[in-house]
Amino acid sequence: MFKQKNYIGPGIVVLAAVLILSLPPSAASHLKLAIGSLFLPLLGLANAGRQLPADLADSVLSRHELLKEIDSLRLENQELKVRQLQTGAIEQENEELRMGQESLFKQPWKLKVADVVMRDPANWWRSIEIDLGSRDGITPNLAVMTTEGLAGRVSSVGLHRSQVVLIGDPNCRISALVEDPAHDVGILSAGGPFDSSLANLTYLAGGANLKSGQQVVTSGIGGIFPKGIPIGQIVDSREVEFGLYTEARVKLNANPGALEEVYVLMP
Repeated sequence: MFKQKNYIGPGIVVLAAVLILSLPPSAASHLKLAIGSLFLPLLGLANAGRQLPADLADSVLSRHELLKEIDSLRLENQELKVRQLQTGAIEQENEELRMGQESLFKQPWKLKVADVVMRDPANWWRSIEIDLGSRDGITPNLAVMTTEGLAGRVSSVGLHRSQVVLIGDPNCRISALVEDPAHDVGILSAGGPFDSSLANLTYLAGGANLKSGQQVVTSGIGGIFPKGIPIGQIVDSREVEFGLYTEARVKLNANPGALEEVYVLMP
């Protein structure tokens, strides 16, 4: 019985082949077209299955490249932000410098630019050497300034170079005035050894009403420094000698440790 079933399948195939061969050419072509249309979706599915891994690979590769591009753009964006901050800081510094120079040069003073050419390693914050000397008209005790304010005075003069003692050096004592209602006047002298940006304002009147942030300028007394050169701001104050007089700490405008270019106030 099973043997007979095994012959049924091949017999049907042979019978179908004989019928197809016996058909007229036009009918045979239509039949072939119909059978091909039945198998076409299966062929397309197979081709799609073979193409899918390639398309998937291309898709994965594109995504990898996209992520790489995103990372690159993110880094560029961070660099641009840093550059923007740097540019903003430079512009602000230049604007402050320009405004300082304008306010400085509006004063009725004759100024001569000098470069700092040397520092004493043992006295870094107290003394500098500039590239102007007697041949340039420099004489001792001329005031030396920066665009922020007073820096010191000329202490000795050579033919081509001069020594300058800075604010904070014991040899550079200045008569200074506090811009408060009482116009208190004192002597600016050296500050502590650990902070070169601070100086002491001594011999102020007892009970002087000083406040943090008040401006300190040269008083004009003594004949060396003209009146009104900015020096710094009051930090704090205290009474000494049982209230006999007042002392104050002053935050200097000029940074003694970062001087590169100064202005000599000519007579």
